Amino acid sequence: TLLSLLVLAVMAAGIRGCGKKEGERTNAQIKGAGASFPAPLYSKWFSEYSKLNAGVKINYQSIGSGGGVKQLTEGTVDFGASDSPMTEEELKNAETKNNTKVIHVPATIGAVVLSYNLPEVTKPLNLTGDVIAEIYLGTIKKWNDPKIAKINEGVSLPDKEIITVYRTDGSGTTYIFTDYLASISETWKKDVGVSKTVKFPVGQGGKGNEGVAGVVKQMPYSIGYIELIYAIQNKLGYANVKNANEEFITPSLESVTKAAEVSLPDMPETLTSSIVNPKGTGAYPISSYTYLLLFEKGKDAGKQKTIVEFIKWALSDGQKYAKELGYSPLPADVSKKAIDKLLNIK
Repeated sequence: TLLSLLVLAVMAAGIRGCGKKEGERTNAQIKGAGASFPAPLYSKWFSEYSKLNAGVKINYQSIGSGGGVKQLTEGTVDFGASDSPMTEEELKNAETKNNTKVIHVPATIGAVVLSYNLPEVTKPLNLTGDVIAEIYLGTIKKWNDPKIAKINEGVSLPDKEIITVYRTDGSGTTYIFTDYLASISETWKKDVGVSKTVKFPVGQGGKGNEGVAGVVKQMPYSIGYIELIYAIQNKLGYANVKNANEEFITPSLESVTKAAEVSLPDMPETLTSSIVNPKGTGAYPISSYTYLLLFEKGKDAGKQKTIVEFIKWALSDGQKYAKELGYSPLPADVSKKAIDKLLNIK
């Protein structure tokens, strides 16, 4: 009868469904959010990985490190991304809400550069940490200030007010920048501090690395801190910065890699390591790791497995895409430690 046929069909469907193990999936829609600092590289990784794994789609929102931490904590994404390690308070909040630990996985290394719009100046400027701090504190107000002129002999600097540009969103790039300034300037450390969000004494804001780069590009006599690739993409000038060895260093793959290499002995078990202002010949002083954030135990076994497989690929084969986008590949020792850390994922 028709009823018998329907019953048999339902039973057959049930048997086929039971044959699929929990967590298995032929297609995976992965959601991530966070840092804009590595977003160009992440976009390339997601695209290339999807070509190799047709069923995997990774959607990433470049909303700043603070947003990435918040969305991971709230469980609205499968992974987060941040240029700064999560604070003790952030970790406690996320781990309490989700009943599992957060793992930081270094993904790549980049440079925060001081990008500027000076129509009359074609030669790259030299800047020191002290001068950068005073510019952002508002005590150096003009481009032809004697302190800037002294380290840029032969450069005709304009008699124009400096317009500083900063991030308005919770930003790992801001954390890196303020971490660097605090390592140089006691005044900065005391009056402004180190955080993803600080109260800048002067200037105007832009959202994301994209936003700051856009403001600097549109506004003559401005200066902003952004990731190197955003300066290159927007054809903006960027400064050489004096390092701990008293050398003016151009941000580059080599100088950023050097900053990571000389800092390796100080890397803790958590793999969260500041590499600003390291002592080492040729090291660019405003360099940083950027991190992928995920829970040790995921809510969806299939998605968690896909994320782990993607990260393993990114830490190995995926590193070859870093250089073409202005990022430095991870040192081999760091990649190995990061892959070993993934063994803790459940």
